[in-house]
Amino acid sequence: MKKMLVAATALLMSALTAAAPFTWPGGAKAAVSLGYDDALDSQLDHVIPQLNKRGLRASFYIPINGPTLPQRQNEWKDAAAAGHELGNHSLFHGCSAKGPGRDWVQPQRDLERQMAAQVQEQVIAANTWLQALDGKTRRTFTPPCFDMQAGGQDFVKALQPHFVAYRAAAPALTTDTAQLDPYAMPAYFVEGWTGEQLIALVEKAAEQGALVSLLFHGVGAEHLSVTKEAHDQLLDHLAKNKHRFWTDSMVNIMENARRQAGR
Repeated sequence: MKKMLVAATALLMSALTAAAPFTWPGGAKAAVSLGYDDALDSQLDHVIPQLNKRGLRASFYIPINGPTLPQRQNEWKDAAAAGHELGNHSLFHGCSAKGPGRDWVQPQRDLERQMAAQVQEQVIAANTWLQALDGKTRRTFTPPCFDMQAGGQDFVKALQPHFVAYRAAAPALTTDTAQLDPYAMPAYFVEGWTGEQLIALVEKAAEQGALVSLLFHGVGAEHLSVTKEAHDQLLDHLAKNKHRFWTDSMVNIMENARRQAGR
């Protein structure tokens, strides 16, 4: 009898944690998160007008020392009022200078030289600043460079209560509730991608009923960029197929996904 009870309990627990496909609002086949890092001029000049024109919503990850602040902060307020998320990208965009291709990291922003508690304070301060812009207390976080250690210690785990989710993992599609880890959400770096490649990715997500996150920087300008033509080709495809693609801010998508996963 005892063995049967243990077996039944194990079966119940397995059922509760089993994978279940996501269902997206309006019967959409995929949830598409468009994220833009570093608070660049091209995002204010081109991206936000193009999103607004098509009725699409996205997330903008803003380092408080970004190139458009504070001179254009009223435009970021307008973006938030239009339904876009102002995501946290830290105060100073600190990254590790360790490893190849990191010679651009300034010594005072090198995470190898900082304490975890110091970086945590900076991220929380950035939340306060963003709340002053948009009045919101719930948002998502993208650690700059996806670096999650400072001084050799993890600094992101203790910050989880302050965020709905992190974009912080290698590219992948999230296809079911069992896969969902809100604090290790995958994102595709799309530097240099064509419109056809971007559309192929979201179509693959639709085939699998998945959540997909695209990570942009400059659009037609600045660094790690895609062309305006490629970007707008993707937006046209999403706008023309709104019944198939739920394109929204990362915070809205993740709150929906977390409810479905019971997390």
